[in-house]
Amino acid sequence: MDKTSSNILYDVIVIGGGPAGLTAALYLARARYRVLVVEKERFGGQITITSEVVNYPGVMSASGAELTETMRRQAESFGAEFLSAEVKEIDNSGNIKSVKTDRGTLDCFGILIATGAHPRTVGFDGEEEFKGRGVAYCATCDGEFFTGKDVFVVGGGFAAAEESVFLTKYARHVTVLIREPDFTCAKSVADKARENPDITIMTNMIVDSVSGDTALKSLKAHNTETGEDFEYNAPEGSAFGVFVFAGYEPATELVKDIVELDKYGYIVTAPDKSTSAEGIYAAGDVCQKNLRQVVTAVGDGALAATELERYASEMQKRTGKTPVKPQTAVKSEKQTNVEESSGALLTDDMKAQLEAVFSRMESPLTLKLSLDGSEVSRELEAYMNELSALTDKLSAEKDSASGDAPCVRIYKDRSYTGLAFHGVPGGHEFTSFVLGLYNAAGHGQAIDTAFEQRIRDISEKLDMKVLVSLSCTMCPELVTSAQKIASMNGNVTAEVYDINRFPELRERYNVMSVPCLVINDSKVVFGKKNVAQLLDLIG
Repeated sequence: MDKTSSNILYDVIVIGGGPAGLTAALYLARARYRVLVVEKERFGGQITITSEVVNYPGVMSASGAELTETMRRQAESFGAEFLSAEVKEIDNSGNIKSVKTDRGTLDCFGILIATGAHPRTVGFDGEEEFKGRGVAYCATCDGEFFTGKDVFVVGGGFAAAEESVFLTKYARHVTVLIREPDFTCAKSVADKARENPDITIMTNMIVDSVSGDTALKSLKAHNTETGEDFEYNAPEGSAFGVFVFAGYEPATELVKDIVELDKYGYIVTAPDKSTSAEGIYAAGDVCQKNLRQVVTAVGDGALAATELERYASEMQKRTGKTPVKPQTAVKSEKQTNVEESSGALLTDDMKAQLEAVFSRMESPLTLKLSLDGSEVSRELEAYMNELSALTDKLSAEKDSASGDAPCVRIYKDRSYTGLAFHGVPGGHEFTSFVLGLYNAAGHGQAIDTAFEQRIRDISEKLDMKVLVSLSCTMCPELVTSAQKIASMNGNVTAEVYDINRFPELRERYNVMSVPCLVINDSKVVFGKKNVAQLLDLIG
């Protein structure tokens, strides 16, 4: 028996917006099925932190972000829909399945799990303690924090070889510590590290511990072949960094009790990418496979999509229900070129998505701008003016009373909402800024009622500073969580800082990783946090 619901019905919901999920969305949408991609972080997945992709067929060279943004736009041009949300639960009983997110419950016939994998920790002493204080997992996000410092890379695979070369842009010197007798990736990739004069490679090495005070000061390791101990101590008055690239763990917590997993936690799939649960398929790095690359992920996505087409068609016949697909116009190449050459900060695609959000805002907001005449301030002013021109729910005005330029603060009914961005909310922070507006204007994103009560129970003043980098894929979740809490309680402020624009904060709080959260100017913590984790943290 099917569940009765007033929710919009989709043919397929894709959970995960990396290359596998985006490819599946493209194939399904092009076949005229209604498909929604739900992604809790940034559309594009882990590959977005890769600075250069040179082994994807047909593309000579592109950044991971550029490559996947093209995929997303291509899928969108055929009618694929996208939602930034975190999936909390799946109900796969009956012909119509339910996907519960932090922004509401969705219904569908079929589900594709394309949640990928996240960086694996090694477990040496001090690794957890010094996360954000010298131990890092993303070169693109955190490499700049180690400018002029020595850096160690732990790992011997593709990521370790590639990112060690990338880190030489910032570090004084990079030392790669490999557990095995040699790199385990392709020779062409490893050779770039071997041939770089700013990289030293040490094989058969295991890191035992790192230590320090507010930053890393010492590293100890040993050679498994010779038994020789190795110790590095940072120069007096300095610090160093350790970047861990030791593979990935599959993100399968959501489906661990629904589909069959192997002993490592990867989803077991049949050749057609189906899982042990009817109507649930899996694709990409979350699956058992011998090679985890973009090219294999898109192959998985295409195969899963074609099978899900058949499944959705069968379910339409079985239930007598057909999802209604929104009207979508495919843009011509000429139209796209006009958009890209117009000089506008916002493309027509972005404007269409923004207008959908603005139409749901319950109250008008004022964007108060603190400006100082700098180029960054001029960019911020242009950005906010263009946003305001899209809707009568927003107005931008200069705030002569505040001197912390460049900054935009969000006001509602002449009162400060507690939400602000210092710098220009571009890059990965554009979406989180827009969500902040949506949340400040009314009820905003739906959250669990238990969390709502905990937020409203905060009775003492709580100031949260969120320090981010616009290139960080892990920052938006913390930003959105902090600003959601601030939007619901007048005792709370959540102000976001582009740390590259405010280096004094980096020095004040000894920040070597983002996202960084500073609570009441005293407690400093690192890493992404959802609303529940943030509430547990602030008590």
